[in-house]
Amino acid sequence: MRKKNIFIKTFGCQMNEYDSNRIYDNVSELGFKKTQDQANAECYILNTCHIRDKAKEKVYHEIGRVKKLYREKKKPIMVVAGCVAQAENDEMLKREPYIDIVIGPQSYHKINDLLKEHEINLKQEETEFDTISKFGYFDKIKNNNDKISAYLTIQEGCDKFCHFCVVPYTRGPEYSRPFGNIIDEAEQLIENGAKEITLLGQNVNAYSYVENSKEYRISNLINHLNQYSELKRIRYTTSHPRDMTDDLIDCYSNNKKLMPFVHLPIQSGSDRMLNLMNRKHTVDDYIKVYEKLKNINKDIEFSSDFIIGYPGETEKDFQYTFDLIKKIKFINSFSFIFSPRPGTKASNLKMIDKNIAKGRLITIQEKLFNNQIEFNKSMENTSIEVLVENKLEKQNKYFGRNKFLSPVIFEANENDIGKIVNVKIDSSNQNTLFGFCDKNMRAA
Repeated sequence: MRKKNIFIKTFGCQMNEYDSNRIYDNVSELGFKKTQDQANAECYILNTCHIRDKAKEKVYHEIGRVKKLYREKKKPIMVVAGCVAQAENDEMLKREPYIDIVIGPQSYHKINDLLKEHEINLKQEETEFDTISKFGYFDKIKNNNDKISAYLTIQEGCDKFCHFCVVPYTRGPEYSRPFGNIIDEAEQLIENGAKEITLLGQNVNAYSYVENSKEYRISNLINHLNQYSELKRIRYTTSHPRDMTDDLIDCYSNNKKLMPFVHLPIQSGSDRMLNLMNRKHTVDDYIKVYEKLKNINKDIEFSSDFIIGYPGETEKDFQYTFDLIKKIKFINSFSFIFSPRPGTKASNLKMIDKNIAKGRLITIQEKLFNNQIEFNKSMENTSIEVLVENKLEKQNKYFGRNKFLSPVIFEANENDIGKIVNVKIDSSNQNTLFGFCDKNMRAA
């Protein structure tokens, strides 16, 4: 059987990256092989994200680019997958004839059937919420991801219904995978060479699986993964402040493989805005979690998400957010001007003046970026531990991350890949640290 090329362009979050890899694992059974050559594929998949502004239009723009690539060639099977596909479903098929298949994130276990039926049924849409069947299906297929740092989805969906968020409508209700199945997949990744595993979920710290009257939480997963000697680092994302339970916080005192970096979105420093957003936590709740974590491990650093210019935000509300950023020196955060998502409650609210929102974002980002620059600057002329992930293309440099997830580019050797090495940092910018392997302190 002749192998057919398949190319997947992945947008958005780490979960989409995980999903794309699992799609590759699945379609290989049909004779498809992964390619990085976008212009020579029999199947072309856009795995989309609905979080950012104008996500839908970006998909159509991308399809226009694909049309140009294949103008003089046979058209590939064009698949739109992910959260935009879930939100727009058959409307995409009506609007853009170039699209052949639209498939939502809870239906990826059906993609082989859709591809096999393509010759008979040229236009197909599959966006049912079928999370249990999806994971049950993929649990039978080996995860072939062989990256040093690997993603592992443990939970999907969300029951929080923040008024700005589309996730409950594109990923469905919260679902936690069986504990044993997650461990089996983790063992596959470790066998493939993973030295770091990041546990993923839209509400990852809401993970809760009950079997034989015993509840398994994310803390149980972290502590179990700690037993594997080949695994050097454990991370998780994305968390909700309401689900930062004491058992998870305690992991930071006794689990040395759990990295001391917490991405904990707050969205606003104003209780009034948090209430309008339906966030179900207060600023005080957030600060208590922050203080508990710092008390249990003073090395822990934080990043967060901020929505600026949410409908109803006043200058006073904005100042509360700015004050929180001064109090908690987040080392790496995401901040955006509010943009409405169709179908959410906030989509019907009156927007604040665009210029006011833009000015506030500039002020916030200047402070956040300065925090990043100062933190990275503090690493200069020190030796830090870095997990070496890969060699950079066309450069005699290597890439890895420190315990705080900061990117590090440095001089090393091929045999350092997959090891934790000490890197002497000699310079930095806002996003990246630069250095060389400290020969006096060799690899772990």
